[in-house]
Amino acid sequence: MIGCLVLHGFTGGPYEVEPLAEYLREQTDWKIVVPTLPGHGETLSLRGIKHVQWIEHAEECLKSLLETCDKVYVAGFSMGGLIASYLAVHYNVSKLVLLSAAARYIHIKQLFRDIGGLIREGWQGNLLENELYNRYKVKMTNTPLLSTYEFRKVVTIARPLLKKVTIPTFIAQGEVDGIVPPASAAYIYETISSRQKNIYYASRSKHLICHSEDKAELFDHIYHFLEDE
Repeated sequence: MIGCLVLHGFTGGPYEVEPLAEYLREQTDWKIVVPTLPGHGETLSLRGIKHVQWIEHAEECLKSLLETCDKVYVAGFSMGGLIASYLAVHYNVSKLVLLSAAARYIHIKQLFRDIGGLIREGWQGNLLENELYNRYKVKMTNTPLLSTYEFRKVVTIARPLLKKVTIPTFIAQGEVDGIVPPASAAYIYETISSRQKNIYYASRSKHLICHSEDKAELFDHIYHFLEDE
């Protein structure tokens, strides 16, 4: 049996990666696991949660898959991509998928473009219908400042390990991502030591790459990458 662990991002939840997980469930008979990291989910409760708890929770989920599956893949979105890279270095993971992985973060120019779009929608009376606005309004009002420092600790731990990633890796990045710049994907591609590595840029994707307009093409690329021997 093949297992696949799919990790969401900082201040997010399984909903961020569920479209990919559902696609893989439809295409395969793999055991797909999409955990909720401590303090995350539809209702955030991050106060007092440490970065090691996120990593340890992901580790426990991976260990469980490794005990029951012949082969295990790990995919991670944003901060989940960094945790996935950490797991790939320390455990017997067969393939790695990194989605908008936050080796670098905050794409200032695109973020201002997104804010400009929100302002225009506000003038037109459509602001409350904007998914970006609604998602990030909740995140900004429910994320303790100390939790942001815990996120940065994940980056500090995981980024130096990228050069130790040697397994086949698929890197995907949205070209209009206002949180993680395309330069992050290029940096990861150049840094990892994998002999088999692919990089894919989704031209219409913002940060939530699994919810992008061109997600079907992205998912097809991921599926074939994981299926190929």
